[in-house]
Amino acid sequence: MAQAMKGKVAAVTGAASGIGLACARALLAEGAKVVLVDRAHDRLERLCAELGPDAFPLVVDLLQPGEVKTMLPRILQLAGGLHIFHANAGAYIGGDVTEGDPDAWDRMLNLNVNAAFRSVHAVIPHMVAQKTGDILFTSSVAGVVPVVWEPVYTASKFAVQAFVHTTRRQLAKHGVRVGAVLPGPVVTALLDDWPKAKMDEALANGSLMQPNEVAEAVLFMLTRPRNVTIRDLVILPNSVDL
Repeated sequence: MAQAMKGKVAAVTGAASGIGLACARALLAEGAKVVLVDRAHDRLERLCAELGPDAFPLVVDLLQPGEVKTMLPRILQLAGGLHIFHANAGAYIGGDVTEGDPDAWDRMLNLNVNAAFRSVHAVIPHMVAQKTGDILFTSSVAGVVPVVWEPVYTASKFAVQAFVHTTRRQLAKHGVRVGAVLPGPVVTALLDDWPKAKMDEALANGSLMQPNEVAEAVLFMLTRPRNVTIRDLVILPNSVDL
């Protein structure tokens, strides 16, 4: 691709690290302006200074509904438009449900489900009005295959998938595409609570992907002809048996 995103403005939540940052870098490399949305103020400022004049920091705590409501006008003020919204921010909790902390579950569910849905709701009117746009979620293979060691996380991603499938059909008539990228295990901070032995084994046997590999899949989704929607793109390391 040669500047395939030239003239586009994208906003990516959870963009200060991991998959979000990799996607922001990939979009910038293809000519897009990118608004990096995260709550990590200092890190966003440093990253955008490094990434160049087409990268814009936007500090938003997605768990604060009032801040989410102001997100769209702030994106438009910073970058002058919005064509791609990537609801990427999320949290991860695994482990045995009998030993889980429901308060921690609540925070994860609020971020993975409620905040993701609210952030998309905030930008939909703009995309409908301009009769074009792409809304993309970072989901998970756990949204289509129940993963036994992460029951609550799996439940959150099943909710995301249901939202993607139904919202896509509502917005298609307005020229707005909705899809999800569904990675298997990726080397990000979300896996910090994996047991060390499990992480070491996964790294040794090649069952973890890198964030940039997910970003390449996202670019593929976004660069399809407008009459084509990639609704779900599952990307897995070869050694993951799901």
